[in-house]
Amino acid sequence: MKKRVFLSLFAFASFCSANAQSYLGYIPDNYAGVQGVLYNPASIADSRFKADINLFSISSSVGNDLYGVKIFDVFKSGYDFDLEAKKNFSNANNAVFNIDAMGPSFMFNIAPKHTLAVFTRARAFLNVIDVNGKVINDITKDNSTSFPSATVGSANAVGNSWGELGISYAAVLYQKGQHFLKGGITAKYLQGVANYHLQATGVTMAYNENLILPQNSTYTTTGSVVYGSSQDFAANSDLDIDSKSKGFGVDLGLVYEWRPEYTADRADINDLKEVNKYKLRFGLSLTDLGSVKYDKGVRNNYNLNKTITQANYDSADNFDEFLKNNYPNTVVNGDVKSYLPTALHADVDWNIHNKFYLNTNVDLGVVSKTKLNQNSIANRVSITPRYESKWFSAYVPLSYMDYSKQAQVGLGLRTGVFFIGSGSIISNVVSKSSRAADFHLGMKIPFYQKKAKDQDGDGILDKDDACPEVAGPVENKGCPWGDKDNDGILDKDDKCPDVAGPAANKGCPWGDKDKDGVLDKDDKCPDVAGPAENAGCPWGDKDNDGVLDKEDKCPTVAGPKENAGCPWLDTDGDGVLDKDDKCPKVKGTLANGGCPEVTKEVIKKLNDYSKSVLFDSSKATIKAESNSKLEEIVKVMNEYNNANFKLEGHTDSTGSAAKNLQLSKDRAAAVKNYLIAKGISADRLSSEGYGITKPIASNKTVAGRTENRRVEIILVK
Repeated sequence: MKKRVFLSLFAFASFCSANAQSYLGYIPDNYAGVQGVLYNPASIADSRFKADINLFSISSSVGNDLYGVKIFDVFKSGYDFDLEAKKNFSNANNAVFNIDAMGPSFMFNIAPKHTLAVFTRARAFLNVIDVNGKVINDITKDNSTSFPSATVGSANAVGNSWGELGISYAAVLYQKGQHFLKGGITAKYLQGVANYHLQATGVTMAYNENLILPQNSTYTTTGSVVYGSSQDFAANSDLDIDSKSKGFGVDLGLVYEWRPEYTADRADINDLKEVNKYKLRFGLSLTDLGSVKYDKGVRNNYNLNKTITQANYDSADNFDEFLKNNYPNTVVNGDVKSYLPTALHADVDWNIHNKFYLNTNVDLGVVSKTKLNQNSIANRVSITPRYESKWFSAYVPLSYMDYSKQAQVGLGLRTGVFFIGSGSIISNVVSKSSRAADFHLGMKIPFYQKKAKDQDGDGILDKDDACPEVAGPVENKGCPWGDKDNDGILDKDDKCPDVAGPAANKGCPWGDKDKDGVLDKDDKCPDVAGPAENAGCPWGDKDNDGVLDKEDKCPTVAGPKENAGCPWLDTDGDGVLDKDDKCPKVKGTLANGGCPEVTKEVIKKLNDYSKSVLFDSSKATIKAESNSKLEEIVKVMNEYNNANFKLEGHTDSTGSAAKNLQLSKDRAAAVKNYLIAKGISADRLSSEGYGITKPIASNKTVAGRTENRRVEIILVK
């Protein structure tokens, strides 16, 4: 029990550290309103609100990397962390606590592209990092005898609370086509409330227990501690808020939006206030630049290289008195400056479809966590899918924070005037070893943007339309141009406003003497009607065969219309005119339709080629080296255009008969399809497979099986 008393020197602020982001999951919502300035002051420009009034809202979180608990058991009477929590002590433990309360606040548009917000806010940050949890655990055990000495280390602790009065200004910086950029700045007056800070350097501690005279038990310590506060609490334990304890802070932010719906026909999209216009939104902000200076602050540097007794500790009424009575100290300075937790925030918001969004957010501390009296955030990465509408939103944040070192899953809801959520509620319900918890809620009065009206649907909003009930161009302020002759040429541009005419003639009609529909300016025969294809001149027929020269392939020699004005020929000189010759390029007989007879030699020639056609093993895929043989088959078949052929597939006896039968059919069909693809009429070809049933050699030898794997070509009579 005696060893526990020295714990207070290093358990300052209960291992606390600042959370990365308040209102987790709620801030990215386009209807977050005035809360959005806390994360990125640019967010309120071009918002869905005319005005938004926050009545009250709060966000709080707690986390650590020492204890894992079933979160709802903690609230039960008699819960003992030492006995029931899962412990994870290390040489550098941390934990987390943050509370952020927003009082009466509001935002409103001062112009279409300019917005102001004024907010009140109370905040408390507590940081302790690099505490030797193993030592603390050992000290707190009443019956421990394993603590003769220990290295406590170099812990850094900061506890700070203050109020904020902030004013934010945001504006549209750039707007062109699909690209939209807005920026914002927040200036904050800070009223300090209370501050504690401690920085230990190389602290060690040894305990020597005197069982006979406990009051003579000794503590031997080494190292040094800088310890300070916003006021001398040893002299006055009541909190004294000093109006001179103040400071200033600044937040900066940019937001870029990609708006692909912007087109020449939808140029008004950027001016619509009531709808979401982006497909992707990128945000970047730097928050909490500044500090609070406590006018009555005290800070001392204590030299711990000393041995003290239990009686020395017991005689002190409080921790401050204990340090002052037992350790030599020097005053570091007469006032105390506490630095804000400056952080960089980046997020990407993707409008997946309609009202469904996916937000990815990163929060990074950009200050040293070991600096004296420096608050710092815990880095966090979060992904939040959400459904968002005017009066309702639901979001499910998934996050990971570097202090608790656990993934968290939460849930949040917004109903217009009320919102509530937690970044960890789902994981806390499921997990038996939670190391973090948070929640946020608030009440507000929203004043949403009204839907812009465009009665005539001309893309010009009624407020800018000089003729709101009649569609008209932007150039004429939404009013239509006149067109008396209805020729599509506006009267302001029409040289013949009372007579219709083409645009090329500035609204005046062209002449057409022969009334053939070809204007005289384009008519090569202006006095004789002719088609436009012949530049207004009639078509001729030189050979008087009734086929116009434009369609006559032999304009100087008479021929029938069926042969495009050319006489029929007998190209191969076999006495059969080409129009009746099925083989016009090969001499044949009249009885065979002008084609030569297919002889046994021709069939043999075809089969010599077909037997050389090779396939991939056990497949009907023709190998590329067979293409030359197939091309020869095509040439022969083209010479005998009136002959029909059957392709027969055969295999060797290797494998099952059923598979070989199907393979032979597939291979014969593959050759047939190849020939058809090369121009042989499908009506002339058929195919069939016979598997192993028609061998032409013995299947007992390799050579015989090779011969049996073939595609034969048969003349069909």
